[in-house]
Amino acid sequence: MMAKTAFEFYLPPELNASHPPERRGIRRDHVRMMVMDRKTGAVSHDRFFHLVNYIQAGDIIVLNNSRTVPAILKAISRKVNSHQGEPVEVRLAKRKSEDTWEVLIVAEDIIPGDTLEFSPLLSAIVIRESNTSPLMEIRFSLKGTKLLNAIYSLGEPVRYEYINYAWDLDYYQTVFASQPGSVEMPSAGRAFSWELLFKLQRKGVKLGFIQLHTGLSYLLDDKWEQSPTENYEEYHIEPATMDLILKTKAAGGRVIAVGTTAVRALEAAVVNVSLSGWTNLYINSDYSLKIADGIITGFHEPKASHLDMLSAFVSPHHLFAAYEQAIQNRYLWHEFGDINMIL
Repeated sequence: MMAKTAFEFYLPPELNASHPPERRGIRRDHVRMMVMDRKTGAVSHDRFFHLVNYIQAGDIIVLNNSRTVPAILKAISRKVNSHQGEPVEVRLAKRKSEDTWEVLIVAEDIIPGDTLEFSPLLSAIVIRESNTSPLMEIRFSLKGTKLLNAIYSLGEPVRYEYINYAWDLDYYQTVFASQPGSVEMPSAGRAFSWELLFKLQRKGVKLGFIQLHTGLSYLLDDKWEQSPTENYEEYHIEPATMDLILKTKAAGGRVIAVGTTAVRALEAAVVNVSLSGWTNLYINSDYSLKIADGIITGFHEPKASHLDMLSAFVSPHHLFAAYEQAIQNRYLWHEFGDINMIL
């Protein structure tokens, strides 16, 4: 049952999807889908591969084609002028430049000037620490494509406590992911297959691809929990894509964003009057959506800021009545779970 406080509810542990759909014996586009009517809050239940029945010719679906990087790296840390080293875990949090990342180093006594050795071909130096978070800034010995190739060869994907198996990185990618940069998978797009995308196009539905690179969402200790406005993420929208989106909207078509990341990028582009940059845009029930008419997303954990964003699409009362139905109907949560469409 839902708790009385708006964004708090009890999620039974067995509803945390620990296995990808493919390992549960179904195709990625055959996960379940709960459909909500934005105006009335009415709820219906279906399978995601029937999405084409809900999207009209002339609509546009906006997808985040950011590709997940394997953000967990093992390293040996060394002090200046020391030959002794300690094994540490380095979690990539946010890319700052071609050779510089903010990272979470799971170790004590790491300070600027320390060296991190990931392999004979890749190292980094700690260049900055923060007084307001546990994140540090490191500069790698490689940059650009060479650095990304090294990360892909050495790293493992971020996994949280409800994942009890080391699934390969491929399970953490959407079929259309092409721009490396997300520390955690933009998971709302995972349910799409090429077959479903082609069906949508044949119906006259347009597709638009944008990027918002997700950062690390958990910093080990709740005392470091970031407020939504402290969470800056990098986004990019091609001018031709935004032109297509605006023309679709002007012609009466609906703009349906796949994931909270796509909503944030679209709305940030309008608020910032810029198609590229960094955004800390916080969207909640007080925010008037400028671009997005609907959203395809997963199911979000209790107290998550993503639930605040969903309340910009549908009233909190209707949203949590629907979530109660989802729990009663045994929908699955998180990146390997089921889909919620609000339209």
